[in-house]
Amino acid sequence: MAIKVVTDSGSDLPLEVAKELGITVVPVYIYFGEKAYKDGVDIGSDELYKRLVEGPIYPTTTQPMPADFAKAYSDLSKDADAIVSIHLPTKVSGTYNAALQGVEIAKPKCEVHVVDGFSVSVGLGIIATAAARVAKAGGKLVEVLEETEKAISQTQIRGLLDTLHYLLKGGRITKSKALVGTLLKVKPILTMREGELVQAGMARSYAKGIEQLFEFVKSYPNLQEVAIAHSTVPEEAKVLKKRIASVIDEERIQMSRIGAGLGVHGGPGTLIVAARSG
Repeated sequence: MAIKVVTDSGSDLPLEVAKELGITVVPVYIYFGEKAYKDGVDIGSDELYKRLVEGPIYPTTTQPMPADFAKAYSDLSKDADAIVSIHLPTKVSGTYNAALQGVEIAKPKCEVHVVDGFSVSVGLGIIATAAARVAKAGGKLVEVLEETEKAISQTQIRGLLDTLHYLLKGGRITKSKALVGTLLKVKPILTMREGELVQAGMARSYAKGIEQLFEFVKSYPNLQEVAIAHSTVPEEAKVLKKRIASVIDEERIQMSRIGAGLGVHGGPGTLIVAARSG
């Protein structure tokens, strides 16, 4: 018997990492009109971004259904002492509340602790993997929960966007702000603050934006691990990884692809880095 860790696909965890650490990933949904797809299950990243750019229907995303969580908890509870379920912030998603509803539906045989991860994409991924490492090592419930809270407090992200177009289409910013940004040709840089996505700065060019992401990591206190995710810019992600490898061992840098959870709002050209201190 052991502690099991659950997260959602908004964590952008690579499948091999989730499998290695025994993390159950519950997919968020992406809708093209009335047609629903499970992120990373029914639709892959390449098709997602192709349809996002070329398709006649602009997609929307929504949290997993409570029933999805209920099934995950019921299945896991057969072999678990407890479950720690870590999810997208309540201020940006309904995932946390759907997970709570899933507990009520499932009434699993073990305790389920639903945690607001206060981060998105690979920031949430770092937090989930931190919890899962302790669980895999045989840690008790209190130890897994303590590591989760510690990782939340130690992890920050920066996200570089190539355009404001998709934030505008998704209703995340006003038309006037998008117009100003387009006219100035700036590349916004976002971060998380108290569970909300907020602007952390801007760059005059994409290359300068990558430089800012590197400087963020380089100056991060007591750096222990880094995760990088991109939507459609693998070469830029590799360049950033190579630069970051000058300040931290390469094996402590995780690479992944941004899925529907954030990809629909950031669009092509989005590049995210998360850093955790020790």
